[in-house]
Amino acid sequence: MTRTAALSNIAAIDAAHHIHPFSDMKKLNEAGSRVIARGEGSTIIDTNGKRYLDAFAGLWCVNIGYGRNEIAEAVRAQMDELPYYNTFFGTTTPPTALLAQKVTAHAGANINHVFFTNSGSEATDTWFRMARVYWGRSASRKRPISSPAATAITARPSPAPASAA
Repeated sequence: MTRTAALSNIAAIDAAHHIHPFSDMKKLNEAGSRVIARGEGSTIIDTNGKRYLDAFAGLWCVNIGYGRNEIAEAVRAQMDELPYYNTFFGTTTPPTALLAQKVTAHAGANINHVFFTNSGSEATDTWFRMARVYWGRSASRKRPISSPAATAITARPSPAPASAA
């Protein structure tokens, strides 16, 4: 199967198997998805060759643009050497330590450490855990009356009222 033939069937495969965020799936499947096939700089191109300004920047994760060969080469070099290793159990990697140094150099005098995460939800979970450790280990610190952590603790799902059932 050629790449063109494979791309011609993507909208049907998408309708059969993919749930889109914030979408009325019935309407979307009736209209058909716009299939974005590639990107160049700040432009995305669909399978019909129509060009669009990617004002979403890949929904906030492609802010450097598409087709950046210097980025692809740097990523390839790192992938060849060591694509990833965790920092649990007392380990680190040169890119981790050097990036931490670089970030803290720009973060201000009182911010000397960073904790890397892979997503917003992981970051939120991590700050919540760190706050619990911070407040739990320091008896001399007074807990604030109101805090984001207190809000997170009280903002839990509750059962629907009987009238809603």
